[in-house]
Amino acid sequence: MARGSITQRGDSFRVRVDYYDLNGRRRQVSGTAPSFRKAELLSTKLQGEVDRGTFLKPSKIKVEAFLCQWLENYVVPSLSASTAETYGFMIRHHILPQLGNIPLATLQPQAIQNLYAGMIKDGLSTATVRKTHNILHKSLENAVKMGLIIRNPLVAVECPKLHSREMTTMNETDIHLLLDYAQNSPYYSLFYTLIFTGMRRSEALGLKWGDVDLLMLKISINRSLTYLNTVREGSRILLKSPKTSKSRRFISITPSNAIVLREYRQSLNKTRQSLGMALLADGDFVFSIFDGKPFLPNSVTHAWIKLTRRCGLPGRRLHDCRHTYATLLLRQNVHPSIVANQLGHASVKTTLDIYSHSIPALQEAAAIKFDDIVIGKKSV
Repeated sequence: MARGSITQRGDSFRVRVDYYDLNGRRRQVSGTAPSFRKAELLSTKLQGEVDRGTFLKPSKIKVEAFLCQWLENYVVPSLSASTAETYGFMIRHHILPQLGNIPLATLQPQAIQNLYAGMIKDGLSTATVRKTHNILHKSLENAVKMGLIIRNPLVAVECPKLHSREMTTMNETDIHLLLDYAQNSPYYSLFYTLIFTGMRRSEALGLKWGDVDLLMLKISINRSLTYLNTVREGSRILLKSPKTSKSRRFISITPSNAIVLREYRQSLNKTRQSLGMALLADGDFVFSIFDGKPFLPNSVTHAWIKLTRRCGLPGRRLHDCRHTYATLLLRQNVHPSIVANQLGHASVKTTLDIYSHSIPALQEAAAIKFDDIVIGKKSV
């Protein structure tokens, strides 16, 4: 059984608790308190923890060292490469700058709460904050299991409620303006295709010429492309199956899109011929530089951001091309199941859940229909 003693040292009181471990070796834990009363409380607390076997000697490891170790030993081996990269990015860019130098054993809920408040103040979305919260929760639960901390400080932290970002779409004038400004950009054909098909960025970058039938105006979506930068494997391009089973699909393209892609391929082949290179084959990436290397996702997004600023449409995200495509078709009374197939949604319900509120025509039609049902029957 643990025994405690209190000794005054100047203006403070030193608490010492002696006990024997399971191997019969004598151990000691200590602490300080500003008053005798608080020293008594501390002594009672430490004795109780030792007797119950819940006492944990504070670790000197800091949050940064622990998270890097957790990322390397637990996240990378067990999760997909893209998810592991996301975890690493969130840890490096959001968590470590604020919490990295704090000893893990002394990490307090208030420090984490301040981190969240700072992220919101810097303009980050609540979705990003909640993702950070989930990563911290998982990692600190692991710290508890490893015996590095007694309890997870996230238990006392309030995570902000999720606020969906308002959907932004473009009208016909915006589209013409963007494409006019992008005319001389190496990404023109890619931006055109994203706007005119509603494809995801990763799906478009994963396209190969064998997937494109310019005569039949069809594109087969068979893969997606992501770019990873992990500690263990370094930087590399990853090709994987589409997001869901419905994402693997055939989509139709417009005649104008086919013309743009045909001219784009001819331009690439002309450059390759001038350099003594073979013409593009079915296995080559569609959206690539002349040597066949695919465009990198971040480079595409940065080019889009610069383009929207240059033509006076800041705030339009690359993903808004997808929202624009769906919204314009639904406003023209294209059946939602057709739009769902083009987008690769798992079900029509997903399409309607996302876009029905942004289509006034559907709401107006519903209101008129109800009027016809009720008032029409009354008049009869």
